[in-house]
Amino acid sequence: MSLNPPISHWHGRRVWLVGASSGIGRATAALLHTRGAQVIVSARNAQALQDFVAAHPGSMAVPLDTADAALVRSAAQQVLATGTLDLVCYCAGHYRDMRATDFDLTEALRHEEVNYTGALRVLAGVLPAMIESARAGKPGHLSVISSVAGFRGLPKSLAYGPTKAALINLAEALYMDLHALGMGVSVINPGFVATPLTAGNDFTMPALITPEAAAAAIVQGWERGHFDIHFPKRFTRVMKLLRLLPYRWYFPAVRRFTGL
Repeated sequence: MSLNPPISHWHGRRVWLVGASSGIGRATAALLHTRGAQVIVSARNAQALQDFVAAHPGSMAVPLDTADAALVRSAAQQVLATGTLDLVCYCAGHYRDMRATDFDLTEALRHEEVNYTGALRVLAGVLPAMIESARAGKPGHLSVISSVAGFRGLPKSLAYGPTKAALINLAEALYMDLHALGMGVSVINPGFVATPLTAGNDFTMPALITPEAAAAAIVQGWERGHFDIHFPKRFTRVMKLLRLLPYRWYFPAVRRFTGL
């Protein structure tokens, strides 16, 4: 069942991906470019963005740091000044493993700043214009990249998991408010993807996939009108089942599975 309006084609659609200098964001931007979308990429790494534009003619680079509210606001104004946005995806992310025995407030707040507060800043920059467009008969789509780590509490995810849980809740609330306007809203919950964020993990990552495979699953989810886009299914379905367990079963199951 499609909870969102399916996207039947990408040719000429304007898509803004924030956090697209590497990993899932860059791979998704590249795939959408091949499908004919007008892709706008943003991130802190201006050189990586310029390299993307050089390799993908017709795309546009708008450097920004999502921790800087003024920069995000200016970037949103720049992007909107050149046309209506058909889809905005927040891909920016920060990850360092953390347990309570090594709690670091500065690092925990860095996760909040990049993973969640940055998404709110982008939302503030684009939402009024996108609502106006929807009311004028041209609804767009908002999407955020969360994680299966946001489903329930996990070891080593003390800083990362809560920010991803917040994104899932945010997407659900946005859907409730925007669906009646014809707008699409989706939350993307990947398992393990081989990106710079996961490169430092010192444990075996089950069902690890490439950014290109992740991008293909994301674009397919948008095309099919899905709200919850999760992959790879062989891993995420297990995580969804764990989500349903009562705590007296969940905690022992996770300890047995992770050894932590």
